[in-house]
Amino acid sequence: MKDNKRFFIAQVGKTHGLQGDLKLHVHTDFPEQFKVGYTFQTSSGPLEVLRINLDRGIVCFKGYEGVDYAKKLTNAKIYASLEETKARCELEDGEHFWFEIETCEVEEDGVKLGKIAEMQRLADVNYMFIETDEALVKEGFSTTFLVPYIERYVLETDVEKQIVTTKDAKEILEAS
Repeated sequence: MKDNKRFFIAQVGKTHGLQGDLKLHVHTDFPEQFKVGYTFQTSSGPLEVLRINLDRGIVCFKGYEGVDYAKKLTNAKIYASLEETKARCELEDGEHFWFEIETCEVEEDGVKLGKIAEMQRLADVNYMFIETDEALVKEGFSTTFLVPYIERYVLETDVEKQIVTTKDAKEILEAS
């Protein structure tokens, strides 16, 4: 069964010039998914990219090639499904989408520390927001804790098995 849920990835801003160009406020780590010919679901209906300049943050949509037409799209929200994101974005070896990491179990030395509830970015560092395993909560540990998603703490991420293996994350939990 396919997940048709859509995620907010960008918002259209004010018009730019007289040719229907609009400011594009990107809210994704993968701006490369905005390419000429790609169609996105938006709060204004489906829109096809006619022109795009990511360096300048400017977009023009097919059928809206004039300032009066383009104004109608101001503040439109742009969405993508998980399948569209996977198909349109290329990851480097060892990189994963946040939605693949979220809900993974966190283990260290064979002990389940908890489950990743969500990924968060704080000051250019990605963090795993972890809901502590019930058994550890009963032992008196904090119900949640944050671990930086960096090589120092993450040994391996297996999205197939839904497990992130860590080192020294239990020390963070103990200090929480």
